[in-house]
Amino acid sequence: MPWRDIRPMDSKLQFVSFALESPLSMTELCSIFSISRKTGYKWLTRYIEEGPKGLRDKSTAPNHIPHKTSKEVTDFIVSYRKKHPSWGGRKINHLAEQIAPNLELPSETTINNIIKREGLTRKKRRRRKPGHPGRPSATAERPNDIWTTDYKGEFKTKDGIYCYPLTILDEYSRFLIECQGMYSTGYAGAFKAFKRAFREHGLPKAIKSDNGIPFATTGLARLSKLSVWWIKLGINPILIQPASPYQNGVHERMHKTLKDESTIPPAGDLKAQQRKFNRWRDEYNFERPHESLGGKYPSQVHKPSLKEYPSKVPDVDYPDHFEVRFVSANRCFRWNHKAVSASAALKHEYVGLEEIMDGVWAVYFSWKRLGFLDEKKMRIIDNLGRLKRKKV
Repeated sequence: MPWRDIRPMDSKLQFVSFALESPLSMTELCSIFSISRKTGYKWLTRYIEEGPKGLRDKSTAPNHIPHKTSKEVTDFIVSYRKKHPSWGGRKINHLAEQIAPNLELPSETTINNIIKREGLTRKKRRRRKPGHPGRPSATAERPNDIWTTDYKGEFKTKDGIYCYPLTILDEYSRFLIECQGMYSTGYAGAFKAFKRAFREHGLPKAIKSDNGIPFATTGLARLSKLSVWWIKLGINPILIQPASPYQNGVHERMHKTLKDESTIPPAGDLKAQQRKFNRWRDEYNFERPHESLGGKYPSQVHKPSLKEYPSKVPDVDYPDHFEVRFVSANRCFRWNHKAVSASAALKHEYVGLEEIMDGVWAVYFSWKRLGFLDEKKMRIIDNLGRLKRKKV
């Protein structure tokens, strides 16, 4: 009908006009305008009492809110929030109990709502999401091209202590270099295990791992203390994509066999469990034929690396045209008299910067590129393509 295409106020005026002049009954008029008789009488009454302005929509808010927080309480909350910007509803409530016991404060949730309503909340700094290089593309074509590493899922020995087996495998030969039970996944234990493996078997070209501690962090380029050490030794840390264990499938398959044959049932304590690991590792390397190797043992294919572990970890050097900066204890380096956040793993190390375009510098640690410094924002961005899009 045509009155449905006009403004609500015009529709009300039309209805009142018909109600005052038309011979139609109220029931018939309300049916034509698709409203209830109660609404029809309400519109008519308001028009008679207030004129056209009585037909305007009125607020449905109550005139009185019995549980509304008083101005005195609101002022108390606001004043102490301003004095202590980090205090929330719980602390302010406890404070009121101590210094103003007669003041009836609302619930913790209501106090937090008042703080938010008064614009006293602090904006949370958006945490930078660490970049990831994507699915690993490198493949092992000979022994020591890629070592793979991971912690097999923890389990309890019979004395109730958790065991965390750290395993290191040569991807090409399937030779199990290390299988060491640990009390935790901390850096110190992993460092000793890798140092022992490097001394016995030499250095690989790359080590593939997941994104967990101690192999990676959420910082710049996902560097950890362990991967920084590897880079200084000339080893490339390769990370599989998050939640993608199939990208380290050779290692995962070995872990299944390790679990089935050496942890069920578990030994009495960690020392006894380590003896089981050692026996199983010898069998895996020297007695177990592998279908992927054409029935050979891993020991028949594996060879020590020609690159030996050095007696001293080499210093990091950069080409002459690089700008070199020292990463201080606060994980930052200075650039144009400003601090640029790098990584906690690089504390007390030197990074090199190479200008690749106006205002954009490639950031390196040793030979490993970590990202790109945008001088305009004084931030290191992991993806140059993203940085270009921002500049457009």
